[in-house]
Amino acid sequence: MLRRKDNYQVDIYERRSDPRIVPFSKSRTYPITLSQRGMKALRNIEGLEEAVKAISLEVTGTIIHQKNGKTSLITRQKPLISLDRTRLAIALLEKLTQKYDDSRLKVHFDCECTQVDFAKKQAKLQNPETKVDFTVDYNLLVGADGARSVVRESFLSTENFECQQKYVPSAYKSIFLPSDNNLERNLQPGKIHSWRLDDTTSVLLLYQLDGTMSGVVTFPYKQNQVASLSHAQEVLKFFNENFPEVGYLMPTSEAEAFVARTVSRVSTIRCNRFHQGASALLIGDAAHAVSPALGQGCNAALEDVVIFDKILDENSDNLAQAVEQFSVRRLPDAHALVEMSDYAFPLSKRLFIEFILRQRIAKILHRLFPQKFLPSLFEVISEDTNSYSQVLDYYKDWIAKVKKSNEKLTVRA
Repeated sequence: MLRRKDNYQVDIYERRSDPRIVPFSKSRTYPITLSQRGMKALRNIEGLEEAVKAISLEVTGTIIHQKNGKTSLITRQKPLISLDRTRLAIALLEKLTQKYDDSRLKVHFDCECTQVDFAKKQAKLQNPETKVDFTVDYNLLVGADGARSVVRESFLSTENFECQQKYVPSAYKSIFLPSDNNLERNLQPGKIHSWRLDDTTSVLLLYQLDGTMSGVVTFPYKQNQVASLSHAQEVLKFFNENFPEVGYLMPTSEAEAFVARTVSRVSTIRCNRFHQGASALLIGDAAHAVSPALGQGCNAALEDVVIFDKILDENSDNLAQAVEQFSVRRLPDAHALVEMSDYAFPLSKRLFIEFILRQRIAKILHRLFPQKFLPSLFEVISEDTNSYSQVLDYYKDWIAKVKKSNEKLTVRA
């Protein structure tokens, strides 16, 4: 979106290698879902929405599986788009390089940012393999370097910048299952498949284009059943006993790979501003990393881009005004999204049952009285018609209730 303005020389410095050439490790990845909020952002670039949809699957609801084999379905008014994050990165890169030549756009791979000097407007970078350092000058630095952002860390050396980083109570491991005729086991395509134990250990699985399934196993970071699994047979036994549909599909090779994967954690980020001076900006996870509970991380990052582009237009590309206005406009929504992602899902079994009932009741009441009753939180947050802060205001009572319950359980644990 910067490049199409024709008055910017854009250089992208990516820490990893070109995903079109070098395959990324999937040991810590899980599928992403794009809602109407994210897809609307993609529509700003001609042909991008179609390119992403071509490598995606539609998700029309969630099937909740119980240990006794029974299931319940929560449908969606509008489908989500599910895809592999590496495929999304490749689609963006291909559309970008097809649309623009390298006269004003250059993409540099294997370039890791190590330090930023805001006074000199310079960023220090390094090739991760050769360890060769180099420095680049900038007029505008956009830190889109994720939850462990080096650009954001450099903000800490400036005055009056505050950042709170907090790990969510759960940890996770990715899971990948081969293609199979799973309809007989209630694993229909086009659905998010969910399982949950009383100790909050959960499995989320989605189909991919090739018929395989991928997802994530989340579990309490402390006192969990998963991290101690040290052999393939232990993994298979665990899934067969607790998540039989998953155990049925898991080959020994995936059980071995599951053991080898490291336990990963997700951190949330709250900053008191997203800009530094007149020429540096944080967006996406670097600015407001969230729990994946609501599936809004990528959607919010794409929305950041659209909002900043609009602010640039409103301020006639005055960078100093634009970066400050981005902080003013986006902070309330970013903090609201972190709050909702942290506390939309209850940890207690009693509240989780209430949560499921609320989803169903909200859907029925909204269908009967659309002017008086909102649909579920998941439906509303997926739409772009309400800001995140507005959505939080609508559901503040539920979020406050879950927050109080979760914090009690966490302290007790």
